[in-house]
Amino acid sequence: MIDIHSTARVSALADIEASTRGTKIVIGPRVVVDSFVKIKPAGGMGDVYIGEESHINAGTVIYTGNGVKIGKGVLIAANCTLAPTNHEFERADIPIAAQRFRPSRGGILIEDDVWIGANSVILDGAVIRRGAVVGAGSLVREELTAYTVYAGNPLREIGRRR
Repeated sequence: MIDIHSTARVSALADIEASTRGTKIVIGPRVVVDSFVKIKPAGGMGDVYIGEESHINAGTVIYTGNGVKIGKGVLIAANCTLAPTNHEFERADIPIAAQRFRPSRGGILIEDDVWIGANSVILDGAVIRRGAVVGAGSLVREELTAYTVYAGNPLREIGRRR
């Protein structure tokens, strides 16, 4: 099910796929989804919720996987990937694609007033607390504290918002 609020602006060039297994994709009030954004049900039964006044910029890919919750006023820059799922790969005698997926690490939670810089990757189990800033090109796979600025891969704290 895809539910797009009447005040949201979704580019005609965005690609939002409907789930064949019942996954919900909910786009809230005054959300902007730019061109070439892809939202794809894959890797689990989680839902995607995008909170009011959030902006998802061009080239960003969001997989539903184990679920993605994006709060209010979140800014996601161009070419980011949100992937709340992980392939299983333990057995060498079985092709990776045939091993399906690993158990959920909890999906992805992005609280209100977060800025995620261009080309960042957010993985299953990531929790980005209110007001955090994720520098361009970062990899996030665990919890980031509120109002802190992070950069790099591996992540390193570089300051606090005032």
